[in-house]
Amino acid sequence: MRVIEVVTDHGHLDTVKGIADQHEILDYWMTPAGEDGRCTIRLLVRPAKQQAVIDSIQTALGKIETSRIVILPVDATIPRPVEDENEKAASVVRTREELYQNIAFGARRDSNFYLLVILSTIVAAIGLIENSVAVVIGAMVIAPLLGPNIALAFASSIGDSQLFWSALRTNLTGVFIAFGLSALVGLVWHFNLNSEEIVARTDVGIAGIVLALASGAAAVLSLTSGISSALVGVMVAVAILPPTVTVGLMLAARQPDFALGALLLLAVNIVCVNLAAKLVFLFKGVKPRTWLERKKARQSVTLYTVIWLVLLVLLTITVMLRQRFLGG
Repeated sequence: MRVIEVVTDHGHLDTVKGIADQHEILDYWMTPAGEDGRCTIRLLVRPAKQQAVIDSIQTALGKIETSRIVILPVDATIPRPVEDENEKAASVVRTREELYQNIAFGARRDSNFYLLVILSTIVAAIGLIENSVAVVIGAMVIAPLLGPNIALAFASSIGDSQLFWSALRTNLTGVFIAFGLSALVGLVWHFNLNSEEIVARTDVGIAGIVLALASGAAAVLSLTSGISSALVGVMVAVAILPPTVTVGLMLAARQPDFALGALLLLAVNIVCVNLAAKLVFLFKGVKPRTWLERKKARQSVTLYTVIWLVLLVLLTITVMLRQRFLGG
């Protein structure tokens, strides 16, 4: 449930109230106009109607510079709203705008991102070298590279090219930083190549592909449903950083076969996360507001879905051939 707060000129109040009546929201109340002639009307909206109400207000007031929409979460309201048996439950609890702000934040390249990549790379490298499961899991939970990958899928779902390229640059930057730093650690730190944690990330099978697909889907489900705590499990299940660090360590140790296996695992995780996330966004109906934006988004979704599917097929064939070769 959300409170949608609309700040606009007093003359537009009837428009907002008409939208509230049209969508049969739970309640609304307003404040008197201030010195600038603007007033605030707050709408208490059920989850199933949140996006429709926001889209209607944006269509009506979007070009008015003095208007602003603020979305506020509601933990509870007294008296409790009567359940409408005829109303379908909302498949997406968070609105498109909330998802955008949350996901775009995870795709930013700022000092915090660089520090998280550096620190999590160091933690992962130590955990792998020392064969410590707990330390490796700690690096997984930090998960600075999961956000940019989810942002890639979200950006193509809504046709936002600016967010897409920003997320892609962030992703590539993080991967190359992890590559370089882990290779440096491997050069100055002599380690045992038989470490179970390292060996586990130098190969991937069909089960790993299925796991990555399921985890990518779970990540988006947790975001759209508002259950952010579930993301922790996703971070551990489909970690992107440990195989990235393993590639750097194996290259530093002059073990190209192991490095190739870790690189294959990394590629599988990235492709599967993006493909699964994109399909879930599509299934959940996350799309732009206007018709023109939706048309562009459909083209974007089709193109990138085909690209990820082709990559997944190629990776699956590569995994099967590699397993047959190693098994033979």
